[in-house]
Amino acid sequence: MKPTVSLVILIALLLISVGQAQQQTGSNDLEGSLERLSKDAAKKYVGPVVSGIGSDLNAGWFHRAPKATMFDFDLEFGVVVMGTLFSDEHKTFGTSGVFQFDSSQAAYLTNNISDPTYNSLPTTNKNQARQQIINQIRGKDYTVGIGGPTIIGNKTDSVKITFKGGQFTFTDPLGGQRTVAVPSTNVALPVTGLLGETQFLGKNMIPLAAPQLTLGTFLGSQFTFRYLPNYKISEELGETKYFGWGIQHNPAVWFPVEFPIDISASFFSQKISAGSIFEAKTTSYGVNASKRLGWGALNLTPYAGYMVETSSMTFTYDYTLDTPTGKIPQRVVFELEGENKSRITLGLSVKVLIVNVNVDYNIGTYNSYSAGIMIII
Repeated sequence: MKPTVSLVILIALLLISVGQAQQQTGSNDLEGSLERLSKDAAKKYVGPVVSGIGSDLNAGWFHRAPKATMFDFDLEFGVVVMGTLFSDEHKTFGTSGVFQFDSSQAAYLTNNISDPTYNSLPTTNKNQARQQIINQIRGKDYTVGIGGPTIIGNKTDSVKITFKGGQFTFTDPLGGQRTVAVPSTNVALPVTGLLGETQFLGKNMIPLAAPQLTLGTFLGSQFTFRYLPNYKISEELGETKYFGWGIQHNPAVWFPVEFPIDISASFFSQKISAGSIFEAKTTSYGVNASKRLGWGALNLTPYAGYMVETSSMTFTYDYTLDTPTGKIPQRVVFELEGENKSRITLGLSVKVLIVNVNVDYNIGTYNSYSAGIMIII
């Protein structure tokens, strides 16, 4: 895969991540990494970033509730930046699962056979016996230990497969059947952390950014949109696509009395895909409240909210089995859900003339920050 394509994949994955997407080379890209992992390993490898990106995408949607007015012209546009915090435990994983060794990996496993009869065979005969054992190992399902860096882990570390050992029978070219033990061995895969030490403002964080536009007010409602132009990664992979939308409604518009604070019910949804590799979907809904202090051109607005949320990412990639009868491609598809199920948001918005800046902190299973800078007309 070309370095530019790898960069585009990472940019799509991180929604123009703040300074973190770096140019990848060779096999060190998302698609290349997944193609070298079985489904069990791939789920653990990408798991932390699923929760992190899901938490990020559900952040930054609001910094004030809409006015309790039937009709008014409100327009704001700008960019929101989100960052989900993670701990060192999210940088590595360890699990067990099913794995199929290819020819080179199976050959590596046979390097440590210590059987004296096997090792005393003439070189030609030993190579024939070894190939029989390799053919028995490759392309078969083995329950193995799997561990190493996750996608947000160390770039200098690699995922390792622990083969638990086994007995294998071969036909001795000099006559008769023999059984040898292939010992337990670790096999390092060419899969490392992609994002390395992902930090922002001195904290372990998965940062994202997205453009945002809000229009209102119609019957006490504001409508918010996020969008990035489609970009073709390659003919094989297709395009990156991103679109999100949401609505906030202030029910006070239907009451004849004036409330001391603005309250709204909110719903937000979005979807992003990076070619044929992955697709992410998020939704959130809940209530938020705000109180403007000051004047139209200069004011402070503290705000808070409680949101129920979901997020999921579906990964699709090709995993090739190396069997004695040839290479067999398999399409692997799996979906993972983000761990955040709800959040409490506490924030402050400051407006000077037509520029509005806001910062908030989100409390959930994964805590996060979000901030925005908007032009308000």
